[in-house]
Amino acid sequence: MKKKMTLLEIPVSLFVVLIVAVSVVPFVWVLLSSVKTNREILTFSFGFSSGIYWQNYRNAFRIAPIARYFWNSIFVTFFGIVINLLVMSMAAYVLARVEFRLKTFFRILFSLGLLIPGAALLLPLYTTIKTVGLYNNIWGLVLVYTAFGIPTSVFIMSSYFMTIPKEMEESAYIDGAGFIRTYGIIILPLARPAFATAGIMQFLHCWNEFQFALTLTTGHEARTLPVALYYFKSAFASDYGAMFAAIVLVSLPSIIVYICLQEQVVSGLAAGSVKG
Repeated sequence: MKKKMTLLEIPVSLFVVLIVAVSVVPFVWVLLSSVKTNREILTFSFGFSSGIYWQNYRNAFRIAPIARYFWNSIFVTFFGIVINLLVMSMAAYVLARVEFRLKTFFRILFSLGLLIPGAALLLPLYTTIKTVGLYNNIWGLVLVYTAFGIPTSVFIMSSYFMTIPKEMEESAYIDGAGFIRTYGIIILPLARPAFATAGIMQFLHCWNEFQFALTLTTGHEARTLPVALYYFKSAFASDYGAMFAAIVLVSLPSIIVYICLQEQVVSGLAAGSVKG
């Protein structure tokens, strides 16, 4: 029996190693290439014959307005997360606890948002943003990212709210607490894993999104960090070292945030999968 279990574990272990390699090796290669010269990158050199070339990071800030775009990304991501979680947590709580006639319809409506690709909404969204005067406006990106995070946030938080025993709310009602006070004092502290999970998902979307940031903005006033990579594209020559340095600057915050909060994300998804 022990030998049989070992044989079954071999393909599983190989699969895990493959997934880790596919996930980690490209980033490690980009990270190492960000401190190499163009010649070393193009010749696929494994060493650092010219030493560690930190000049790539200086060149990245010189070629593209990374500092300005970095601030725009922080602004858009912060308000995109706060507004999304504030509004959608209340909507998810109502869907999880309140019984009303159109409850199933609204739940399906929110879920359908997961099936619609963003590219299909690019033209009507561009027309709408242009009409309401939010084109090339950082608040326009905030609203767009908040809206696109609605289905995921509602799904995660409503599923988690269903795992919270109703007896806790009933005890609060007996003590004289109202619906809003019960939500703020009882539910919100218990739902921290759900908020962390939905917040991470929203963060990754707001921080890494490229298509809408490029289409709905122009110039430097409202564009976010992923658009900075567009400046390294050239028809005649490219500074690959600076481009890889910019990629590291764009992707590193997402990796750090996920590593710091991964336990909350896992616990939120695991608890939310019990019901829903």
